[in-house]
Amino acid sequence: MEAVQGTLDELGTPLSEVTFVVFDLETTGGSAAEHAITEIGAVKVRAGETLGELATLVDPGSPIPPFISVLTGITDAMVVAAPRIESVLPSFLEFIRGAVVVAHNASFDMGFIKAACAALGYPPPLNPIVDTVDLARRVLTRDEVPNAKLGTLARFFRSRVEPIHRALQDAQATVHVLHGLIERAGSFQVHTLEELKSFVRAPTPEQQRKRHLAEHVPHAPGVYLFEDERGEVLYIGKSTNLRNRVRSYFTASETRPRIREMIGIAERVRHIVCATNLEAEVRELRLIGGAKPRYNRRSRHPEKVVWLKLTDEVFPRLSIVREVRDDGGTYLGPFSSSRAADDARIAMHEALPLRQCNDRLSLKISRPACALAEMGRCGAPCEGRQSQADYALHVDNAKRAMQSDVSLVYTALSARMERLSVEQRYEEASVDRDRLASYVRTAARMQRLTALTRIPQMVAASPAFDGGWEIHVIRHGRLCAAGMMPRGAHPTPFVEALVATAETVVPGPGPTPAANAEETECILRWLESPGIRLVEVDGEWSLPVYGAARHKARIDLAYRGFDHRRPGSKEGRPLH
Repeated sequence: MEAVQGTLDELGTPLSEVTFVVFDLETTGGSAAEHAITEIGAVKVRAGETLGELATLVDPGSPIPPFISVLTGITDAMVVAAPRIESVLPSFLEFIRGAVVVAHNASFDMGFIKAACAALGYPPPLNPIVDTVDLARRVLTRDEVPNAKLGTLARFFRSRVEPIHRALQDAQATVHVLHGLIERAGSFQVHTLEELKSFVRAPTPEQQRKRHLAEHVPHAPGVYLFEDERGEVLYIGKSTNLRNRVRSYFTASETRPRIREMIGIAERVRHIVCATNLEAEVRELRLIGGAKPRYNRRSRHPEKVVWLKLTDEVFPRLSIVREVRDDGGTYLGPFSSSRAADDARIAMHEALPLRQCNDRLSLKISRPACALAEMGRCGAPCEGRQSQADYALHVDNAKRAMQSDVSLVYTALSARMERLSVEQRYEEASVDRDRLASYVRTAARMQRLTALTRIPQMVAASPAFDGGWEIHVIRHGRLCAAGMMPRGAHPTPFVEALVATAETVVPGPGPTPAANAEETECILRWLESPGIRLVEVDGEWSLPVYGAARHKARIDLAYRGFDHRRPGSKEGRPLH
């Protein structure tokens, strides 16, 4: 047989010959539709050499939120003389012309570029795109790096440049990360641009070999469990269509290295069909919490939460505890860590002169006051300088701040952050920002939870696709029964039968008396979805008039796109 020489197109473009433009943006927020660019930084490289750089501040045309200034260090004063995006965009588009565009979480940065192009009448750039987040998930394991944040990867590849939320420096750090990832991809026989693009999406031989594991799984809502040859549960998930979801694990769309590793171990897939999608979601949470599969990252330890407690004693104090008890204390939580709870406690101490010592005080025995008394941050009840009645006023404010109204703490911390920003003490302001966010977000979450958990029984329904109704019985925030009422059936006997067979709940103490917070939040998301009908509510379902939700919305707006803990953030999600 005569040998045929391949064409250049078939060989592909060697990565050493590809021109990459690695870029990063800083913005006033996380929504390309609502926010604007404040800085652009780009680096053009080929074969490991820097060919050029582009860097400029951009006047966003609106004030930069203080939270963003704290994060990036970019203030209104810095951009007042900067060019507007209509002047900068043509230069950027020319800079990237003919190059492969690279960004860390490219959808975020390209979203802003495309929005600017649309607003100014330019066609969107059609450059090939490489996302270093996706590439990192493909070539690195969780044992090597815990997540795909830019800072984490820069440290792993020993970048000489540290990302600091400034566009050019972050782009330079991303260049080092890109080179490290390309070198790692070479061990997978990836040497051309075409191979690099297909490599991120290619299924492994192990995935292809085990596609038969999905054959017996039905097209129905429910929960699936991947098990090894000994029956150990490796991974638990849920889906509205079990068969389609399980099959996706054996295709190119599943790129998470840790999940691909799990598939290599799995020998069977067990499934549990559920009456409704909500039942599947709740059952998944309960099964993960019970089995604690090693390849599930979320929801494995619902018991490992902490609470901020205002103690019930002569002179109450704020204490971090791991258990809610029926002891007369006032609780705020749950928090995911002691550090988050301590952040909230410090935030409250900024506005409330509660004592910060750990001793149990007595009305009969006095003790020397600490330095906080001399600083005016404590009334020194330990020395008898403050009566129990006077101290009780601060206790009442603390209870209100924990349960219904966060305004006192929010106002105090916001004023302090504003002052620190004016003084250009950004690191201190960012610490206060995180403390305030921890406090407000948790208060808003708890208020939302308790609005449902204080209701002894709620029956709610949502329309199903086939004309029937999904019916759920909820008691103290716990899903106690789920059923699918067929189209045309009489609702009264169906609902009565479902209620009669529902799980009995004896509520415990605290904001989550019958289920963990994640389960109750699943139910709340369902209740707040379109088309829900409340069939029965024993009590009232309401939030505090001056609740934390309004302040949380402001904080989330400022954090959106920058919060390292949120999916879709600029820093990238967890690696696996």
